[in-house]
Amino acid sequence: MKLDILVFAAHPDDAELACSGTIVKHIKAGKKVGVVDLTRGELGSRGSAEIRHQEAAKASEIMGLATRVNLDLGDGRFENNHESRLKLIEQIRRFQPEIVLGNAIKDRHSDHGRAAELARDACFYSGLAKIETQWQGESQAHWRPKALYHYIQDYHIEPDFVVDISEEWTTKRAAISAFSSQFFSGGVDGPATPISSEGFWHFLEARARDFGRPIGATYGEGFTSARYLGVDNLFDLS
Repeated sequence: MKLDILVFAAHPDDAELACSGTIVKHIKAGKKVGVVDLTRGELGSRGSAEIRHQEAAKASEIMGLATRVNLDLGDGRFENNHESRLKLIEQIRRFQPEIVLGNAIKDRHSDHGRAAELARDACFYSGLAKIETQWQGESQAHWRPKALYHYIQDYHIEPDFVVDISEEWTTKRAAISAFSSQFFSGGVDGPATPISSEGFWHFLEARARDFGRPIGATYGEGFTSARYLGVDNLFDLS
């Protein structure tokens, strides 16, 4: 299956929190989008890896994903090394995306920045023919995505561009709410955390409004790019 957009996420729920509005917007436009979670989120203070797997499936259905994969690289333990890069390269070559979305380049959770570097390196090395990989017993052709953009997470990072997700905000909230073990305080064993409180919802909405306002939108999602963004003409910019 070829995807238009492939999203790498260090943990289940990273994609929902940071870029699910953008995901849904492009799916509504007819694009195929998939998510690759690098870990099962097993170190989370609330819930369990099994519960988060079920929640991820529910969120995927809400967003309309074409596919979702979990590499189980080890929450808090994965490294940007050759072995891990090969795992990501296999998925890039398997799905041949035009665009890849990755974790924030720097964030409160060290897994996020490390995942960003891992996605960046995997995208580059996936284009080298002499790096050999196989999928289901068959050799894979090299493939390099046309663009890699990093979504913004906990830390405030000045975006290079913002996607208007005003019409997708309700679906984004529903996708996040699918992870009820993480973002609701009642009915789940585990300690209260900063993200299980009502205040976290206020933060998410404030962040989305903050990104949306400069582009004339109610809600927005911000992204950064390590490379210049090119356009054919000024009217492509809103």
